[in-house]
Amino acid sequence: MTQIDLPTPTEDTVLGAQLHDDGATFGLWAPRATRVELALVDEDRTQHNQDMELGEDGVWRVHAPGVTAEQRYGFRVHGDWAPEDGRRFNPAKLLLDPYARAITGGVDYSGPISDHTAESAYTPDLTDSFEAVPLSVVVEDTPPPVPIEQRRSLADSVIYETHIKGFTHLHPQVPEHLRGTFAGLAYPAVIEHLQNLGITAIELLPVHHFVSEPFLIGRGLTNYWGYNTLGFFAPHAFYCSVGTMGQQVREFKEMVTAYHQAGIEVILDVVYNHTGEGGHEGPTLCFRGIDHAGYYRLTQDQRNDYDVTGTGNSMDTSNPGVVRMIMDSLRYWVTEMGVDGFRFDLATTLLRDGQHHVDQNHPLKVAIAEDPILAGIKMIAEPWDVGPYGYQVGGFGARWSEWNDRFRGFVRDYWRCAADVGELAARMAGSPDLFEHDDRPASSSINFVTAHDGFTLRDLVTYDLKHNQANGEGNRDGSDDNRSWNCGYEGETDDPAINALRHRQAKNMMITTILAAGVPMITQADDIGRTQEGNNNAYCQDGPISWVNWTTADTWGDLHDLTRTVLALRRDHPVLRPETFRHSEDVLDADGEPTGRKNLAWFGGYPHDLQGEMTVEQWQDPGRRTLGMYVVDDRPDRDSEDALLIWFHAGADPVEVQLPGGPWGSSYTVLAHTGVEGELPSEPVPGDSVLTIPGRSVVILQPA
Repeated sequence: MTQIDLPTPTEDTVLGAQLHDDGATFGLWAPRATRVELALVDEDRTQHNQDMELGEDGVWRVHAPGVTAEQRYGFRVHGDWAPEDGRRFNPAKLLLDPYARAITGGVDYSGPISDHTAESAYTPDLTDSFEAVPLSVVVEDTPPPVPIEQRRSLADSVIYETHIKGFTHLHPQVPEHLRGTFAGLAYPAVIEHLQNLGITAIELLPVHHFVSEPFLIGRGLTNYWGYNTLGFFAPHAFYCSVGTMGQQVREFKEMVTAYHQAGIEVILDVVYNHTGEGGHEGPTLCFRGIDHAGYYRLTQDQRNDYDVTGTGNSMDTSNPGVVRMIMDSLRYWVTEMGVDGFRFDLATTLLRDGQHHVDQNHPLKVAIAEDPILAGIKMIAEPWDVGPYGYQVGGFGARWSEWNDRFRGFVRDYWRCAADVGELAARMAGSPDLFEHDDRPASSSINFVTAHDGFTLRDLVTYDLKHNQANGEGNRDGSDDNRSWNCGYEGETDDPAINALRHRQAKNMMITTILAAGVPMITQADDIGRTQEGNNNAYCQDGPISWVNWTTADTWGDLHDLTRTVLALRRDHPVLRPETFRHSEDVLDADGEPTGRKNLAWFGGYPHDLQGEMTVEQWQDPGRRTLGMYVVDDRPDRDSEDALLIWFHAGADPVEVQLPGGPWGSSYTVLAHTGVEGELPSEPVPGDSVLTIPGRSVVILQPA
């Protein structure tokens, strides 16, 4: 790829719109433009243009007297039309400010929103786009949200992946005019539900202002998830209950305050890897018109986008100006909008250098590590993209936690008897095979069995096959690697035996996720049996398929209650929240002598097994479906020792296990299990005795 040497804004450079007593100043980084006009837009779309002046840092500036809050504006950027050099300047296209803190209006997809003609992507279209595109809005400064009293460590966190609209659009206790908005998510009944469940952090699907792809609009669908960003500083306008002229900023801040006052952190799912403009054949709404090669990765010929995201374009973080924009955005959302962490979509794309190679020492990653504003802010990577060497699970280093797709896949496999107990043990121990290096903590692993992308937990036990017909792609979209099991019937059924099995299997996967070392992440409403009717790619379904139907809580209350119970156990038992990886070290008594126990031990439990911990032969038995995990935390800072014995049994039939006696425990009390009432004893069970574990069950016991 041909590198472009562009002047870069300095640390003191002010970009975007800044209000003053006598008007506002505007700054736009467009180093290869030959002329830039600020277009101030009235309510009737009348425009008043002012020329801006270019500085040595590549930034165009102008002061506009008389401008006040809620002023609409855009830019017209002039320059050569030279697609072969990555320059597609076309002043007929009114462009958004990349630093706009609010965006109003939508996109007319039938309007002249492309910079090129219908006949050729390399011939400019000189039709004015001003009536077909959204506008930037000048926003007055307001106080940041109330900070949370104390941020939790990741090890102490429970993350709940949430969609602003879908979570409350059908919520019966949220006033109708607030449903599906920032204010709706902040409604007391919603927050109380999450508090009672035991959630410590909500992870919001994208709230940066986004647009839909033209091909979805053509099918009568929309981009529901929001992974199609148009403004990295602007809250999505249509999640606001009262207006789009800056009110969305205030309402977002009020939502954050409400969660902070409830002791719940707010994490944003951010999409810096690409934008909603798509490939160069798509609409020109902002970045491409400012500088195609300045913002986007291009192929060697400089004409076409180099796509490692699968969306048509990829942001070029080898350009310091793009790194600056991303860092400014992160700082803004922390300092002004009050958020506590970020989950980076397709994070590998952000670490590619000028040759598109992955660099774990990328300047963006270094800048994040060194920035004092971001210190203590949670950084979570989706550690892959679709480009060469894009799969980087385990590679992000000590500052980061990562989505662990290996946990997702093999926990699903274990509970359908398609993975061995050795794989389960590795995942329950925090996946040290992936993350135990470079002084990384056990909280490096974000453990999940479901996310927005894929089956819900209920659908995971209801469907063997995806059912994405509503997406309009002939059921070809979405993953075919679901690792699901429908429990004997495809789809919903009235068969009580199948439904009972589905509830048990859903509980097993939920509880396995909560008990594993690392950070559990729960997908919204999985705890109350949310279904997408077998759709495993509902990104374009802004309707009942995606919205949470709160009536499912009536029939799936047992799953909700058990989830709440086990999350409370995780909160009350530090042994389930290790900061460091355990290596089966000896547990010592007060005199420093070994007690005969280890801080992590594995038991087979079958009475015919050799007594003691698992042997090599037992680990290598592919037919083994039962595993006991003994964990103990006896650190000096604890008031008392904390130990648990947890059995995982994926077999269909009950199994008798011999509980370890001697130093491990004189007796065991069942604290929780995934079976039905009466399947396990309510009284303590002696050590060295036999306990019957029901088929397909997790059992949590406390030794004494």
